[in-house]
Formats: sequence, structure tokens, C-alpha cells
Amino acid sequence: MDATGAVTRAVTEFAAHHPDLGREVCVGLSGGPDSLALLACALRAGLHVRALVVDHGLQPGSNAVASAAADAALALGAQVTVLRVRVGSDGGMEAAARTARYAALDDARDGRPVLLAHTADDQAETVLLGLARGSGARSIAGMRAWNPPWGRPLLDVRRAQTLAACAELGLRPHHDPHNRDPRFTRVRVRSEVLPLLDDVLHGGVVEALGRTASSLQADNDALDALADDLRTRAAVGDDLDAELLAAAPPAVRTRALRRWLLDVGATEPTHRVIGAVDAMVTDRRSRAQVAIGGDPAARTVVVRSDGRLRVERTPR
Repeated sequence: MDATGAVTRAVTEFAAHHPDLGREVCVGLSGGPDSLALLACALRAGLHVRALVVDHGLQPGSNAVASAAADAALALGAQVTVLRVRVGSDGGMEAAARTARYAALDDARDGRPVLLAHTADDQAETVLLGLARGSGARSIAGMRAWNPPWGRPLLDVRRAQTLAACAELGLRPHHDPHNRDPRFTRVRVRSEVLPLLDDVLHGGVVEALGRTASSLQADNDALDALADDLRTRAAVGDDLDAELLAAAPPAVRTRALRRWLLDVGATEPTHRVIGAVDAMVTDRRSRAQVAIGGDPAARTVVVRSDGRLRVERTPR
């Protein structure tokens, strides 16, 4: 039972490395091989588990899939809650389903952390997609193993190991047809791009992308700490001292600006918006106005005035 042992060790080591996790956890369970293996091995690792089964209602028979996952969890010795959600349309089906899923898990966890079954393969796909989209270091850093309340013990475990663990334990996971549908970009990255890279580069691509994510997470943490300090020092009430910001390194300054934009109510600021605000910092003569959204009742813009960045709102 080598695969089962490997997955169980990953969960055991994760729990030991994060003592604030506690012994009572939830596991997000889709019924697929990754989450089913995580659930079984979390129980084998001695954790007290409540399975949270999310039924997105996006496919015919989704309720039967959720019921089967719940039955499997009960048979393994876990408590179970089935969560039926309504998926919206913002950002496309994948993004909307993810938003609905995380909201449901957060509402149902009852103060417990939630373990998610993202594997090394999922991490590699995330890093590669972030790189291809030019999303910056934050996106290329991928998913964090522990970002309370979300825990991902399997980020060093390959998908093949979770499949093998299910086979060893006699579990019959559900195989979501969406995970084989080439209409989804992530599916094509998984089935076409990563295998091609592995072939061209003679293997090890998934592990290398995982190391890239871990390295960038450490770099981001250091830069974010500097940005927090800069944001605090530059604050003048709700405004920012543009002269003080201009003297800071761009990598720190743009992070400080992103934090400030979120604080003043901006919608998730894009690279374009942050860049436009940063250009106002470095140009003392700027008369630009940068729209930042966030308030449907008013037009919200950032302007530079008297050496400061400030927010102006005009009722619509």
C-alpha cells in the first residue's frame, strides 16, 4: 500500500507542521480520486473529519454523485454534510462554481479548517496558467499549503498517487467529465501542455513548477512585509504621500498601492489599474484620473493633488 502510505504521510506531516490546524477538520469532498484519497488518509492519520460535499447542480445526476460521495465518507468513518449551491455566471462557469463552492465550505465549516485535495499536478497547472497569462509573481506563486482556513496537504503528492491510493483501499471515485472536457483551458494544459513539456524537458516539470511556486511564495512574503511598512509610513489619513512612495523600489511600491486600492474600496485591482496609479506616483505633474470601480452608486477615481494620492467619488 505504497500510495496510501505516501498520501497518509503527507497528511500526517502537514498536521504536525501546522499545529494550529487542530485534530478536528473538514475535508472538501467531490467524490473524485484526489478528495476521496485525502479523506481516507486524513482519517488514517488520526484526524476527526467532517466531509463537506458540495453539489453544484451543474450536471445531470449531480445529486446522485453527491449522495455517493457522502455514502463513501460515512463508510470510511467520517461525519458528512451535503451542501447544495446555486452557481452564478460571473467570470465564467469555472470561476462562478469556485466562488460558490468556497462560500459554501466557509459557511459550513463551523470554525474548523478545511482540507482541500489540490495535488502537485494542480499546482503545476496553476503556475503555468499564471505564467502564460502574465499575471505576475502572486499568481505564479500558486496555491499555499496553509492559508487559514484552507489547508492543502497534498501539494507534493502526484495525482497518480491519489488514484493508486483509491485502488489500494478499494474505493470507487467519481470521474468528473468536466475534467476531460477540452473546452476548459485547464483541461488542455493538463492533458496536452504539461505532457509535452515533460517530453521535451525529459521529465520533472510538475516538480519544478512546484518548487517555483514555493520559492516565489517566500519572495512574495518578504516583499509584502516591506509593502505593508511602506503603506503605513505613506498614509496621510485616507491619502498616500506620493513623494515618499516614489522613492521606494517599484516592486514594493506597486504592492503598497494594491493594498491601498483595496482599502479604499476598489474592485480587485488589475495590473493595468495599478500601473496607471503608479505612473501618477512617479509623475509629479500628473493630472490623470484612474477609475478604480468598487462603488456602483458613484464613479470612483484616484487623483494626484498636492503631492498626495487621494480618492474622489462622484455620484452617478
